[in-house]
Amino acid sequence: MTARTLNLDDSLYSYLLDVSLRETPLLKRLRDETQALPTARWQVAPEQGQFLALLVKLTGARRLLEVGTFTGYSALCMAAALPDDGSLICCDIPGDYNATAVRYWQEAGLAERIDLRLAPALETLAQLSGRFDLIFIDADKANYPSYLEHALRLLRVGGLAVFDNTLWSGRVLESNPDSADTRAIQALNRALKGDARVDLSLLPIGDGLTLCRKR
Repeated sequence: MTARTLNLDDSLYSYLLDVSLRETPLLKRLRDETQALPTARWQVAPEQGQFLALLVKLTGARRLLEVGTFTGYSALCMAAALPDDGSLICCDIPGDYNATAVRYWQEAGLAERIDLRLAPALETLAQLSGRFDLIFIDADKANYPSYLEHALRLLRVGGLAVFDNTLWSGRVLESNPDSADTRAIQALNRALKGDARVDLSLLPIGDGLTLCRKR
């Protein structure tokens, strides 16, 4: 028994993947292709993608929103978990990686479920209305506090906002960070602790994954 979360060394992490990861060959190919890019660090861990898919099924989500899509791995995981009438809006900025995402979505037969909108995410979010069931946020960290406010506006009651990178490789412990990204994540984490609008859990999965259920 242990009273705190285990530290995963390489061997234990490999075991975790070996006994639980159900990554399809298509997802593995996408992950491998992405790892060859200079910006490979932007990709979610495979167990995070699987966890997001499980959240979609657990919440019965039909309408999803993703802020920050990159090569489309997390979007593919979530879209595959949707029912036939489900949909996913993806917000990202134009980049060479957009074509990679679309190519894999098409190969998976899921492109019709995914609406990729290429513009600064705050502009896209300001234009959206209606109610979403789950929103995954993994974009520019400096705007995380603003993304929270948009998420709470767009989520249904009981809907889930999920923020990636909320442990920020330990940089959240810095006393006086120079990075605006680090300061924004610190501000988000502190604000969420006392935010009566949400139920909260920060999970040590990947680089830190924060779940916020709208009350």
